[in-house]
Amino acid sequence: MEMAARAIDLAAANTDRPARGGRSAPARASFRRLQLTDFRSYERLDVAFDGRPAYFIGANGAGKTNLLEALSLFGPGRGLRGARLDDLAREGGAGRWAAAAEFDAGDGDLQDTDGFRRLGVGCERKVDGGASRMCRLDGAPARGPIAFADLLRFSWLTPAQDGLFTAAAGDRRKFLDRIAQTRDASHARAANDFEATARQRQTLLDERRFDDAWLTALETSMAEAAVAVAAARREAAASLAAYDASGFAGGAFPAAEIALEGDLETALDGAPAADVEDQYISELKTRRRLDAEAGRATMGPHRSDMVVRHREKGTLARLCSTGEQKALLIGLVLANACALARASGAAPLILLFDEIAAHLDPDRRAALFNVLGGVGFQCFMTGTDDHLFEAWGERAQGFRVAAGTVSEIRG
Repeated sequence: MEMAARAIDLAAANTDRPARGGRSAPARASFRRLQLTDFRSYERLDVAFDGRPAYFIGANGAGKTNLLEALSLFGPGRGLRGARLDDLAREGGAGRWAAAAEFDAGDGDLQDTDGFRRLGVGCERKVDGGASRMCRLDGAPARGPIAFADLLRFSWLTPAQDGLFTAAAGDRRKFLDRIAQTRDASHARAANDFEATARQRQTLLDERRFDDAWLTALETSMAEAAVAVAAARREAAASLAAYDASGFAGGAFPAAEIALEGDLETALDGAPAADVEDQYISELKTRRRLDAEAGRATMGPHRSDMVVRHREKGTLARLCSTGEQKALLIGLVLANACALARASGAAPLILLFDEIAAHLDPDRRAALFNVLGGVGFQCFMTGTDDHLFEAWGERAQGFRVAAGTVSEIRG
């Protein structure tokens, strides 16, 4: 733990600091520096950003996605790849890794003389062979990445999500949960609370320990968290559906109709949250023996689904062409970004797009970049060819990635 902490702090305190200035000031909060130690393909890395959108160009396997993943670890969860902590360490390294960042919060609440908030995340090998995650904020220990949630939120798209509309319902729940987290950091806590109490309840049921008082206490906690999760998903879905992506992107990204299929989401349509909680508690009690036999809770937000339709065509997204599905997916992420850009008091959003432009035609690429430039949130993108990002012009900062190095493209 101490070695990882020192790696984070030394990186943040490095006196060989890249210049803060850039060709254009960010409209909103932004990352200004990223340093990696023994992370994935990087033994040591120090890269400076000037606040503009940034794109990374390099061959497949060069380490572009590793950079987006490192940034995503400053948010809750396992990052955009969902990797285990010990899988993030560089092969051939000591088994620990660290990532440090300088973040310009853009709100005048500056924590040091350089005008940056200092974020750190890393891991150490434990004696039992496992890995322990640690986080730091402005040099002090922090209780996980949730401590950064008031500063920034993340939204991302990766090639693995291209099949979202034909994948299992769990993938769509995760997507919607990430959207909900950009709107309310407490959503992640509610989801974690539900999973934790559901596991405790299931342990009692598996062991056939039908202690009514104990189970009722757990089911009450489950219900409170479950209804909070369902309500946040409903609000996120309604916001996405209300924001017509086709209107602000010249029709490049079709608008979507969104419906949630789930017992709690449906119940909230016609009853206040407190009543839905009571109903769910009663249902959980009734289902105890059924859940014991099933080995899982047979009702709850973990069984909900998001159904998306192409609004103009009225076609289910899963039946649309591959290109239409990609456009619908991008449209959902853009709709959320545009909605947040107009919301007062929303935390800054960082957008991560892995290989986003490869399968878009030039017009759609230009439309995408125009929307991203307009919302004012910092975005990071990857691609294999320079021409994919030509439409950015001087509005974006380009980097070339090769053999564990990252160098800015100038001129």
